[in-house]
Amino acid sequence: MNTLPADDGLLGPADVRALAGRLGVRPTKQLGQNFVHDAGTVRRIAAKAGVQPGDVVLEVGPGLGSLTLALLAAGARVVVVEIDERLAAELPATVAARRPDLAADPDGRLAAHLQVVRSDALDVHDLPALAGGAGAAAGAPTKLVANLPYNVAVPVILTLLARMPQLEQVLVMVQTEVAERLAAVPGSKVYGVPSVKAAWYAEASMAGAVGRQVFWPVPNVDSALVRLVRRDPPSTTASREDVFAVVDAAFGQRRKTLRAALAGWAGSPARAEEVLRAAGVDPTLRGERLDVTAFARIAEARAAGA
Repeated sequence: MNTLPADDGLLGPADVRALAGRLGVRPTKQLGQNFVHDAGTVRRIAAKAGVQPGDVVLEVGPGLGSLTLALLAAGARVVVVEIDERLAAELPATVAARRPDLAADPDGRLAAHLQVVRSDALDVHDLPALAGGAGAAAGAPTKLVANLPYNVAVPVILTLLARMPQLEQVLVMVQTEVAERLAAVPGSKVYGVPSVKAAWYAEASMAGAVGRQVFWPVPNVDSALVRLVRRDPPSTTASREDVFAVVDAAFGQRRKTLRAALAGWAGSPARAEEVLRAAGVDPTLRGERLDVTAFARIAEARAAGA
């Protein structure tokens, strides 16, 4: 009987380069591709995500499979979304070769453990239906664990939280600046639109730094882990879309007071002030001082005709 390799079958630097070379894959800045080649890092990510045997985990942008293998080693059933056709096609073969202990069906597939969805994550609407295999057999993913391309990290996180209410936890590796913005609190210098919109869905916190040398090629920016734990949105009669419209307007001119920044959204500076006062918000404040609940009150006040 096949047994699990002593190294969990994880990829090292030589493995990553060999795989990329065989596939003719050259990491591109356009796709934000920086492949992780350090086994310790992917083990750490799986551990910090609290992945347990039987968990169904969503991974976006698995690349050559470094993190995928770590999630499988932790006992997860993994549904991956990969936009690159070559990488999506190769991943099952990589997993089968590195993890011969995983039971395959008669056709050699690993559907009970791994399901690959060839798609842009921003285009995914019904993941369980697309996934089949691991996703359909075990239920929809409850955790998102990924090394996200820097240029699409925020849209991917917010889109998946919106479309997949069953996602309870997120742990992603992103550019440090992105992680700090997602986890920022009102009043901090980096607090902005991503901070507020993420707070609508979840409580975000920094979960550790990641060195540049664990990537190939080595990026020009620092990376970090950010954790988001699902919670209920603010109690409000306003829709998410209406609340986010206020947020966008407030930070569209973040140096201006809310009275001025929301003038276009409300119809005039005077009308903006009326709405703000009805919501219990000082019109002379800037958007960076408000939490998501305050933005919800503003949207609600306007909808109520204040």
